[in-house]
Amino acid sequence: MPQIASEGTELLGKVALVTGAGSGIGRATARLLTRHGARVGLVGLRKESLGAAAADLGAAALVLPADISDEAQIRDACDALAAAFGTIDLVFANAGINGVWAPIEELDREEWNRTIDVNLTGTFLTIKYAMPWLKRRGGSVVITSSVNGTRVFSNTGATAYSVTKAGQVAMGRMLALELARWKIRVNTICPGLIDTNIAQSTVPQHLDAVPKMATYPRGSIPLTGGAAGTPEQVAQLVLFLLSDASQHITGTEVWIDGAESLLVG
Repeated sequence: MPQIASEGTELLGKVALVTGAGSGIGRATARLLTRHGARVGLVGLRKESLGAAAADLGAAALVLPADISDEAQIRDACDALAAAFGTIDLVFANAGINGVWAPIEELDREEWNRTIDVNLTGTFLTIKYAMPWLKRRGGSVVITSSVNGTRVFSNTGATAYSVTKAGQVAMGRMLALELARWKIRVNTICPGLIDTNIAQSTVPQHLDAVPKMATYPRGSIPLTGGAAGTPEQVAQLVLFLLSDASQHITGTEVWIDGAESLLVG
């Protein structure tokens, strides 16, 4: 089985749980973590995507198909990772969906619930069931939030999504204090436009009925002239926050958006 080339040893002996690992930011981060010595549990809905992500990671990766909004499935995934590699030290709670974007009167309760279940409850369950192992010797948790709901409130119809993203920030701050006694750090990243496939989970409905509040200039990402960030750039931030290089940082949000949210918020 192929082995990925090592770039560093700062995560040597560490075991990481990565959700949403089949593509985008999760996949790029899992790859980077293994390059720096970690063994990684790849959690996602699609076994085929996870298998592809694990193909070049060899024995450093364990494929764990699971729906993070299903309590039994994410609990079993955490148990399986700890059974295979002995513990869990690091958690990247990254999985999420855009869900339905629609005017408030067009947003069905079921659509609202699905976004909450995956993005907010799924994050809660992921951290909850990894916690028994993290408490044994400390560790680090990184949550993927968004510029939406934290700095940006101008995306028409994104109410459910933005509420979950704001909730993740609050969760991160609360848990940073609660878990500090066990030497567990909790931080949150807030990406802007990143070149991933999350847009495929967006279902727009009747957004033309809601007037836009403002029109922004072309090139709305000042640092790049409009080009989206890459999953690999976000992965570098996650590596920093999971590693001991950030050992005195907890309860903090980091925006990674090329100053996009400062312009369009």
